[in-house]
Amino acid sequence: MLKSVLQAAWPRFTALALATTFAASIVGCEQKSNTSANSAAPSSSGSSSAKEGQPLKVAFVYIGPVGSAGWTYAHDLARKDLEKQYGDKIKTSFVESVPDGADAERVFRDLASQGNQLIFGTTFGYGEAMLKVAKAYPDVKFEHATGYKNATNMNFYDSRTYEGAYLAGIIAGKMSKSNKLGVVASIPIPEVIRNINAFTLGAQSVNPKISTSAVWVNKWFDPGKEREAALALIGQGVDVLIQNTDSPAPIQAAEEKGVMAFGWDSDMSQHGAKAHLGSAAINWTPYYSKVVADVLAGTWKQGDAWWGVKEGAIGLVSPNASLPAEVKTLLEQKTAAIKEGKLHPFQGPIVNQEGKEVLATGQSMSDKDLRAMTYYVKGVEGSIPK
Repeated sequence: MLKSVLQAAWPRFTALALATTFAASIVGCEQKSNTSANSAAPSSSGSSSAKEGQPLKVAFVYIGPVGSAGWTYAHDLARKDLEKQYGDKIKTSFVESVPDGADAERVFRDLASQGNQLIFGTTFGYGEAMLKVAKAYPDVKFEHATGYKNATNMNFYDSRTYEGAYLAGIIAGKMSKSNKLGVVASIPIPEVIRNINAFTLGAQSVNPKISTSAVWVNKWFDPGKEREAALALIGQGVDVLIQNTDSPAPIQAAEEKGVMAFGWDSDMSQHGAKAHLGSAAINWTPYYSKVVADVLAGTWKQGDAWWGVKEGAIGLVSPNASLPAEVKTLLEQKTAAIKEGKLHPFQGPIVNQEGKEVLATGQSMSDKDLRAMTYYVKGVEGSIPK
């Protein structure tokens, strides 16, 4: 996706659609399902066991519409990759625009009762609903994106998006003329704060004069509010934008106003060819492929995963052809350093906005502290909304 301090570290818990759309939104890999998302499910998992010789049924539940860019789109690209990779060994389906809470629980129960043996829930807010349904269907495997809880038959996983933000920051620091960067921010939780900080630290690593401002829209997907936030930042003199939201509206606004921007979660170059400096894109295919392989082989086990550049799960893609050669080379070098474990985006010394040291020289921030980040680093202006 990867939404208590630890709970807040993960995204995608904002409702994007009404529950009344569910019955029409269950879509198979080739045709729509005729099963309503509100149908009753049995209290045991017996009906979800696969019959011998039949394909593995894999279902995905999305917080937003698939669209053509962003978080949900990236998940669906991976679903399609699974179909190509595994062919008739699997059969996939998805339900889009599913709000979290009780509505999500109904969808998970329905999918389990339909015989799906592997179900992916792609937003933080699905956690409690998925955990409840997982207990009722112990023979079904559940995977929760950006979560923090697991069970005997339920795992959680995420992408290290802060690594992509850091790489984008390096380019932004090199390309900005005003030394002012902007972030169209979604929900004020540790994941988003972490990405803002990583973007700033990446830029400051090549340009110490950099400062960053964020405008919060308090939604993951709202093209209108995202556009307004982008225009507000541009009005403040920002000449490079990045977002932690799902629509291409910010990069489209940047294109109109003649400033630079980065895509987020997927390649957004088509939405603003001149403005687009690159996209911090998530690739869910490596993880999804491993999970399906494990289920098919009977080797799936309880655990969690946080994959990044090293595993091919995040990267800065489609850099603008007009970037100076030295910037392209620097991007390649820093990407390789992160992949090889020689560079950590949060490497000390790091001080917070008030000038207090939060990480000593030579230290790399632990995953625990990364997941609990609730402060801005020096150079980020403004305050974090309560």
